[in-house]
Amino acid sequence: MIPCYNHFIMKTITVNLKEHSYNIFVGHGLLQNISNLIPAKYDKNPILIVTNPTVAKLHGEDLVKSLKRPKDEIHIIQIRDSERSKSFETYKRIIDDLQKIGQKTKPLLLAFGGGVVGDVSGFAAATYRRGIPYVQIPTTLLAQVDSSIGGKVAIDLPEAKNLVGAFYQPKAVICDLDVLKTLPLAEIKNGMGEIIKYALLYKNVKDINVGNLFADISDNLTNMFELKKECIETIVAKCAQIKAKVVELDEFDEKDKRIILNLGHTFAHAVESYFQYSKKYTHGECVALGMILASRVSLKMGKISNIKVVQIVEAIKRSGLLSVMPKGISSEIIKIMDYDKKFIDGKTRFVLPNDIGKVYVDETVPIDVIKQVIIESEK
Repeated sequence: MIPCYNHFIMKTITVNLKEHSYNIFVGHGLLQNISNLIPAKYDKNPILIVTNPTVAKLHGEDLVKSLKRPKDEIHIIQIRDSERSKSFETYKRIIDDLQKIGQKTKPLLLAFGGGVVGDVSGFAAATYRRGIPYVQIPTTLLAQVDSSIGGKVAIDLPEAKNLVGAFYQPKAVICDLDVLKTLPLAEIKNGMGEIIKYALLYKNVKDINVGNLFADISDNLTNMFELKKECIETIVAKCAQIKAKVVELDEFDEKDKRIILNLGHTFAHAVESYFQYSKKYTHGECVALGMILASRVSLKMGKISNIKVVQIVEAIKRSGLLSVMPKGISSEIIKIMDYDKKFIDGKTRFVLPNDIGKVYVDETVPIDVIKQVIIESEK
């Protein structure tokens, strides 16, 4: 723990990327101290805040006050809290506003919201005037532990998610855990899907000390959902530490190190695609189901014991996450996955657990095993 300004406490994780390095701040009360956390070199840059209506209503005034800037230096744009906002239309709205306020000095962009806001804002920052500074201020649990970290920014095309994007690191990631108190339960569950993911792969990441993360999460699920201060701060910081280390090893996703972060995602993307990325099932719920399916594939491949699979399934069930394939869709999920693999050299790469906290990559899983697991998981 590191004491900071105005007697608030936070944890600081540094993402070491040479000239692209930045800090991730995790703690309570950070929103009210935001001017102390944004790098001082941007004190004179005009600011564009990109947010959504809900976050603007709940926390917008606090953010604006804490920036300690004249009002004419702060501009706000609100976008819909929907995957459909990751579009060229939204991107152009942000670019138009940046152009209005940044004719003389490059503006500073603040991405103040969940993963959608972070993705489209980051892409705008990466491309406007060949790159302007931006800061991630994630307001959802999922964004705080995962999507705000690592510099992957993108917008969607009708054909698929994130087809137009870039690698562009923020200047800071500021995770104020107090804002999580205003989230609905569904959003806490959404984040828990990614948190459990980190608990199933952390042993693959060297030179970190996060203890037995799976046991910590399993033993503290109630405290996590109740957002108990010390518990949520510790778990979010540990997940951020793991993500930071993976990003350090493979900033541009060229060395095959980041692939472990896709645990559960091959199945999850197929389910999300079937439901057209609607809000029927959140990303975290689909990842949770994907991790169960990945575990069962690994079991059939003889790579993990049944008792470990049971532990994984129980942790996901106890978190209230999706643990059974929705009825009547298994054949369509198989078709979607078969379609996707045509674009990956004819193979589907799976990240599969072979222990609690340990995963491996397999390109040789027989299609019959995949089909069997999907069909069995619908029962």
